[in-house]
Amino acid sequence: MTVRIVTDSSCDLPQGMADALGIRIVPLSIRFGDTEYIDRTTITASEFWAKCAASPTLPETAAPSPGQFEETFRSLAADGATAIVVVSLSSSLSATMQSAELAARSVSPAIDVRVVDSRNASMGLGLIVLECAELAKTGASVDAVLAHAQSVIPRIRVFAALDTLDNLKKGGRIGGAKAMLATVMSIKPLISVTDGLVEEAGKQRTRSKALAHLIEILRSQEVPIERLSVLNAQCSDVDAFITMVKDVYNKEIIVGDIGAVIGTHAGQGTIGIVFLLSA
Repeated sequence: MTVRIVTDSSCDLPQGMADALGIRIVPLSIRFGDTEYIDRTTITASEFWAKCAASPTLPETAAPSPGQFEETFRSLAADGATAIVVVSLSSSLSATMQSAELAARSVSPAIDVRVVDSRNASMGLGLIVLECAELAKTGASVDAVLAHAQSVIPRIRVFAALDTLDNLKKGGRIGGAKAMLATVMSIKPLISVTDGLVEEAGKQRTRSKALAHLIEILRSQEVPIERLSVLNAQCSDVDAFITMVKDVYNKEIIVGDIGAVIGTHAGQGTIGIVFLLSA
């Protein structure tokens, strides 16, 4: 049996890792005004950030169409896949999973496609995808891959420190006066992904305190951490932060660049940690 893994471009997985494990990434689209771009295809992360800085309003993101997923499923089947597991961006944050499910129904029963709600975003999704792809590569059955995904999902933790409130302001989630006051006071909000939703996880007065708080979160875990990723949205201090992480966690650290989908809401300068706890 050959099980292949499909995800979407909100996963923020480094392309090299995805390619090495045969993971297919279906892109979301990003619209600036009347111009639409395909994530990771017709717009790079650096191009995205440059356009964001020049735009007075936030870009809009859109889920892939069912047709994009169907095309991917048929391509994988033609390539020898006997089953496909789709791990999608949290259904509470996007219609991406709905598109994947519609496509799965359209190719059934010719192609066995199972769709999993990651209840996650960015490298929280990415780590689940990696776990599934590594297991699939061993020749595991589709049921085994599905069961593994379901066991991994509740053990993922995502925390991030935002560097700017510009995106929250542009998106109408915080007023201009409040954003200005918070900026003057150097307040750095912390967020987490909890059961598929983005939640506030506290505030710190400076970036250095916010990053130190992320390290303290790592330190305070009572269950061993199996794998870990550092997220960043064009952060000049990411290397220094990784050095801080290494004081707590001495295994491989996967560095993921926050792309257009997540970056639209988080903003440039966001830095975070994603980790998988041991079962």
